[in-house]
Amino acid sequence: MGRHGAPRGHRFLPHTADVSIEAWGPTREECLAEAITAMVATFADVTGVRPSSAATVALPDGPDEDVLVAVLSEVIVRLDVDGCLPVDVEVHRGSDGVEVVLALAALDHVRIIGAPPKAVSWHRLRCAAGPHGWDCSVVLDV
Repeated sequence: MGRHGAPRGHRFLPHTADVSIEAWGPTREECLAEAITAMVATFADVTGVRPSSAATVALPDGPDEDVLVAVLSEVIVRLDVDGCLPVDVEVHRGSDGVEVVLALAALDHVRIIGAPPKAVSWHRLRCAAGPHGWDCSVVLDV
């Protein structure tokens, strides 16, 4: 069980001007996937939306916080450049880092409920293993 009573999950935290999220999972990869899910949930309702494409992205390994920023930044780039966002996500350990598998839907097929993130802040950034698995927290610039 995760530190919040569930093996995997996320929540939003109060923050003055931006959006702050916290995510957790039994492994680093599941925690990263949950962070992506949490980020999308801050601005879009993807309930029942079927993906129209998929993308697999290999990202180099490094310090856990750097990997978290890279994973979330990849989603922001897909949003800004391609006009799509993940409706489902998996993160796996690759030979040289992490492999992110995104099931994508066009932005105009989802219900927008908030301001989309523009960047990942290094302020209050954390990603680490703990006594109940992995957890992370991040502030998103909106």
